[in-house]
Amino acid sequence: MKLHASGEDYLEAILVLQKERGMVRSVDVARHMGVSKPSVCHAVTTLKTGGFLTMDEDFSLHLTDVGREVAEQTYEKHCFFTRRLIAAGVDPQTAEREACRMEHTISQQSFELLKGAVEPE
Repeated sequence: MKLHASGEDYLEAILVLQKERGMVRSVDVARHMGVSKPSVCHAVTTLKTGGFLTMDEDFSLHLTDVGREVAEQTYEKHCFFTRRLIAAGVDPQTAEREACRMEHTISQQSFELLKGAVEPE
């Protein structure tokens, strides 16, 4: 299943919230992303169907291995572009917003090459 940018955003939000608080529910995602609970419910259904996440009996959300991989790649891109934009003089709020768009448009291969050129090991 091909994910759209919004699906990647939901997975990324779940990853960030899991790191912050451990357990994540749909209401937490709605608050974090500033979207409605019905929007999260629709996204969760789509992501469950695609095999990106599961929900247990107490409605906690859990990333599958595939979901975690997508979330971590998206989050890594987001952090990379945010850092680079801020270092170039972009104000942090604008950098966050623009990094969010950039993370979805660059291929993983191009990102790895760019990251290697900018942050050599």
